[in-house]
Amino acid sequence: MKVIDGWKDENLHSKWSGDLEPIETISNQETFRVEIPDSSTKQIKENFTDASLKTLDSSKFDMAVGPIYIEEAEPGDLLEVKISKIETSNWGWSAILKDFGLLKGKFDEKLVLWSVANGYVRSARKGFLEGVRIPSRPFLGVVGTAPEEGEFPMIPPQYFGGNMDNRLLGEGSRLYLPVSREGGLLSFADPHASQGDGEVCGTAVETSASVSVSVNVVKNRKTKYPRIESRDNGQGEVLVTQSFSPDLLRGAKEAVEEMIALMAERGFSGEEAYVLCSVAGNLRISEIVDEPNYGVSMVIPAQLLTR
Repeated sequence: MKVIDGWKDENLHSKWSGDLEPIETISNQETFRVEIPDSSTKQIKENFTDASLKTLDSSKFDMAVGPIYIEEAEPGDLLEVKISKIETSNWGWSAILKDFGLLKGKFDEKLVLWSVANGYVRSARKGFLEGVRIPSRPFLGVVGTAPEEGEFPMIPPQYFGGNMDNRLLGEGSRLYLPVSREGGLLSFADPHASQGDGEVCGTAVETSASVSVSVNVVKNRKTKYPRIESRDNGQGEVLVTQSFSPDLLRGAKEAVEEMIALMAERGFSGEEAYVLCSVAGNLRISEIVDEPNYGVSMVIPAQLLTR
């Protein structure tokens, strides 16, 4: 199995562009492993304190491992990215940062270190969230392909994916991304040990991870925004459509319209799909801090779409 090492600086990039040189070539349907640093890109250490946050270089946040050239992928195709295994580090971090998060400026800067073990995340900061344990549900915050044209920063998410911070991108999930440039030019970043919908303080339980992935090229099929097939607690298999917009209302409408389009592919009328989204779907703010684009998802149990 090929291993792509994101701990090497030469395998990282800090922008989305179709002009980047691939660091590796992967065959269609080949399984490979990606070693991904945390979202600070190796800056935050286990001995850091609140004061250490002032030393961080924000231009290095969310640097991605890639791009990876996928053989047979051509513009107009989709990449079906299958995430089979995510092995996180045994520690992680969260932070309240001065100029980031939904309530930016309300609280002082604070760094929280976490232990990650035995399926749970626990605060390692004395006197902070003592006695609280959070289920560890690892996922990838950043997966994306190259844009059709132009150059974009790592934040915010775009039509080609990127910093989606959708907690449903965990083990066993399948992500469908558009191919806009030859080879797709696929990249990964920002592993999390756990996160709630919205990621409201600006960070999840940030960690590093070793991720096993395979990619299938779906020929001549398009999507406006990335779609996800995953499992969700209490709902089992779910289908997810997304939108990334600076306007939450517009994003909500687009996420629902994308689900109606997906259901049309499975034989549902527009009216049927609209009603089913209302009575059985869940409209979520998956990410609200990666300004100026906010992530909205429509999530529906997959079994309802099988007649």
